[in-house]
Amino acid sequence: MLREVSVVVPTHNRPELMKLAVESVLAQKTSVGGEVIIVFDACPIEVPELEIPEGWIVRGIANSRSRGLAGARNSGIDAAEGRLVAFLDDDDEWLSGKLDAQLRRFEEKPEAIVVGTAMIIDDGESTHVRLVPDEELSHEAFLRNRNPGLHSSSLMFRRELLLGELGLIDEDLPRSYGEDYDILLRASSLGLVSVVNEPLVRVLWKGQSYYFGQWASYAEALQYLLRKHPDFASIPAALGRIEAQVAFALAASGDARGARAWARKALRHNPKQVKAMLAVAISWKLVTPQTITKIVQKLGRGI
Repeated sequence: MLREVSVVVPTHNRPELMKLAVESVLAQKTSVGGEVIIVFDACPIEVPELEIPEGWIVRGIANSRSRGLAGARNSGIDAAEGRLVAFLDDDDEWLSGKLDAQLRRFEEKPEAIVVGTAMIIDDGESTHVRLVPDEELSHEAFLRNRNPGLHSSSLMFRRELLLGELGLIDEDLPRSYGEDYDILLRASSLGLVSVVNEPLVRVLWKGQSYYFGQWASYAEALQYLLRKHPDFASIPAALGRIEAQVAFALAASGDARGARAWARKALRHNPKQVKAMLAVAISWKLVTPQTITKIVQKLGRGI
């Protein structure tokens, strides 16, 4: 069998979760061969014992680039041998049929830059299905909405594009926040982003994310994305959406004055931006960011 797919699994000191993630790839019923590349980021290379199906290999490498998620993904891309490259975070799992569904979509849509799937969010107490509004997403669609039904663990790319016109994951993004959104914005500006609109990835949300509660870094990364993608400004509502997220993150980090300034910008561009209003409420200590975050997570949503 040909090695068709390389699955890049960045990990940092979460061996039990990482093993479950890798096993979910190896459990895919598919006729193609592939490889799982576990990228150990600032931790020892310790590949778990696994039952590996015929035609597949599992190997562990060190993150040889910048520390963090973006550098780890890129180390995996550098080492990949498959025609297609997929990502899987070490606390997520692929569900049955995910790999074959994406391979079929690439055959049906040879012009696709990237193929993703919808997902299931698991907060440890309940699950929520997140679908995507459309199976074909334009660049404007991503400017207007992050389309949160798409997750980094659902994405599959043509390796030649990652090494060429599309480019690698942006390692300059502060703490790698929004690296998946950034590459989707870049991909959609080049061509088609196609989605298998079925929940074929399980994403674990229990507060152990690398990013949980890092509000100041989140605000910094969002401002970086606004500078990098000036086309947000072509759609006032889209610009206001990101500005409102910056405002909320600054308010949650304790920067009340900055939060109110960004909230004013957001509301000028989009007077219906609820996150901007919430940022103002947090800045005046009328509500806590923890309370709001708990509520939206119970609904299977994010800030």
